[in-house]
Amino acid sequence: MDKTSVDRIKQQTARLSVISNSILVVMKFVIGFAIGSVSIISEAIHSSMDLIAAVIAFFSVKKSSEPPDAGHAFGHGKFEDISGLIEAILIFIAAVLIIIEAVKKLLGEPTEHFTPDLLILGIAIMGISGLVNWYVSSRLMKVAKQTESIALESDAWHLRTDVYTSLGVMAGLILIKLTGIPLFDPLFALGVAVIIMKAAWDLTTRSFSDLIDHSIPEKDEQRIRQIICEHATDYAGFHDLKTRRSGPEIFIEFHLVMPGGITVIESHDFADHLENDLILEYPRSNVTIHIEPCSEGRCNRCGSFCTFYKKNGAQDKSEN
Repeated sequence: MDKTSVDRIKQQTARLSVISNSILVVMKFVIGFAIGSVSIISEAIHSSMDLIAAVIAFFSVKKSSEPPDAGHAFGHGKFEDISGLIEAILIFIAAVLIIIEAVKKLLGEPTEHFTPDLLILGIAIMGISGLVNWYVSSRLMKVAKQTESIALESDAWHLRTDVYTSLGVMAGLILIKLTGIPLFDPLFALGVAVIIMKAAWDLTTRSFSDLIDHSIPEKDEQRIRQIICEHATDYAGFHDLKTRRSGPEIFIEFHLVMPGGITVIESHDFADHLENDLILEYPRSNVTIHIEPCSEGRCNRCGSFCTFYKKNGAQDKSEN
C-alpha cells in the first residue's frame, strides 16, 4: 500500500476503536446504575480510560499522516510515539487501580452480594464487552503491525487489557455464583494486573526509545547494509550509517564514497537509484545520502566496506 492508503486505513481503524469504546462505556454505565452494581460501574470507568486512549490514538495517527511543514520539516511521526507513551502510562494507572481494589478486597473490605439474576446479567455484560474488545483489539493489532504504528499498537494493548479484565471479572462472577466464595474476584484481578503491567512496560520502552532517536533494530540495519552492498561494484565504499524512527517513519543516513573520476550527475543518479531500492524495502523511510569522492586508495575514511581496496588488491594479485 502507498502512504495515502496506509494513513486512511489507520484512521479508519482508530475511528472504529473510538466508536466501539463509546458504546461500551454508555452500556456499562447505564446497566451499572440501573442495577446498582459498583463493580460494573468501576468497569465503565476503566472503559472510559480506554475511550480516552482511543481518542488520543485517533488524533495522533491523523496528525502523523500530515506532510512535513515549515515547523515540522521531518514530519509529524513523533505524535504517534507520544501517543504510545501516554497510553502506556494510562495502562499502568489502570493496573495500579486494579491492584489497589483487589488488595482491599483481600484484606477484608466488604464485598457485594448480588442476587443470582444480577450475577447472570453482570456475566453477560462482561462477556459482551470482552468479545467486542477482542475483535477491535485484534483489528487494531493487525493494522498496527502492517503499518508499524505504535499509536494503534498501544490502543490495541489498551483494549486487550480491557478484554482480560472483563474475562477476569466474568470468571470471578461465575466462580462466585458456583461456590459462593467472593475472594475469587480479587485473586483473578491480581493476575490480570500483572499481565497488564507487562504490556505497559513493553510499550513504554518502545515509545521512549523512539522519542530519544534510538537506532532501529539491528536486523533492519543489517538489511540496509545488505541492500547497499548489492551495488558494491558501482561505488568505492560507505560509512557512518545512522538510523532512527519517528512514529511509522524511518530515517536512514549514510556517507557514500564514489570513484573520483565520475561526474556529479552520475553520482546523483546512482544515489537516487540506491535511495529507491531502500524505499522499496522500507516504504516509510526517508533516505539521506552524502556523496564523497574517493582519493584512489589514499584515504582511510571508508569504515564498513570499501570495494576499491578489494578491487585494487585483486588487481595487484593478477599482476603478480
